[in-house]
Amino acid sequence: MSQDIQKIALQVIKEEAEAISNLSSSINSDFVSAIETILKSKGRLIVTGIGKSANIATKIVATLNSTGTPAVFMHAADAIHGDLGIVQKDDVVMCISKSGNTPEIKVLIPLVKSLGNPLIANVGNNDSFLAKQADFVLDSTVAKEACPNNLAPTSSTTAQLVMGDALAVSLLEMRGFSDRDFAKYHPGGALGKQLYLRVGDLCANNEKPLVDINDDIRKIILEISSKRLGATAVINNDVLVGVVTDGDIRRMMQKFKDVDPLHAADIMTANPLTIEKDQLAVAALKIMKEKNITQLLVTDKSKYFGVIHLHDILKEGIL
Repeated sequence: MSQDIQKIALQVIKEEAEAISNLSSSINSDFVSAIETILKSKGRLIVTGIGKSANIATKIVATLNSTGTPAVFMHAADAIHGDLGIVQKDDVVMCISKSGNTPEIKVLIPLVKSLGNPLIANVGNNDSFLAKQADFVLDSTVAKEACPNNLAPTSSTTAQLVMGDALAVSLLEMRGFSDRDFAKYHPGGALGKQLYLRVGDLCANNEKPLVDINDDIRKIILEISSKRLGATAVINNDVLVGVVTDGDIRRMMQKFKDVDPLHAADIMTANPLTIEKDQLAVAALKIMKEKNITQLLVTDKSKYFGVIHLHDILKEGIL
């Protein structure tokens, strides 16, 4: 039975992958013209559909909004019962439909056309009412659904979604939408934090462990213990010259029988790894992973600024 389940699932993946691959021929002059029309528009992209196509439309709208193209979802059934007022004069309308011939679509499209807004069809039937009325046709036709009865929207909705993603990413790149722009629209959650949270934002909340190069072992241990960051910077005449970690303390105890005569200079790691406070926290995480360490000294134009710990980054949900 498990083999039958795997066989079915693999067949679905295969058929949907083929459906997506066949979309390549749909990236044509109509697709280019649709992109250019949206870029020139002073309004928004209104995306509409009904049934499963409406579900796809909401996801495409979310993608567009998060990548710099203002978009609004309008349900096709609601549009013909009052919500058509969503459409303003400078907007572009995109209608998503597999058949392009549903009753709601046939009522809605003439109304949109009467408003004079450019109409884009993301449609799976080039001979449909929708395709013939549209200014630009994004052909998302599929040979068959992945459903064995060729009924449940599967391959067709996947094709609609991928066509929407192709549209959104094309607009993103043509607008020169950067990672900083992306962060502006994603301020919450780990994704946004990876793009805007900086090292200085995190280490500013920490203590600032600090010893002189000539300080003795007792002072070093007390500094590391009291500041609770597992390390302390070592300074010589206001210049950062090294770091002592709790690991260095353990190794010192194993190496020396008498530790009382030792000073910071005797056990520190000279020329320690550092990171500037204006660097992204995700960059600090990358260094820690590569070097297998749990803290980094932070500098401000080469001057000692503080310490960032691995836990500071993980606590923010950055992995």
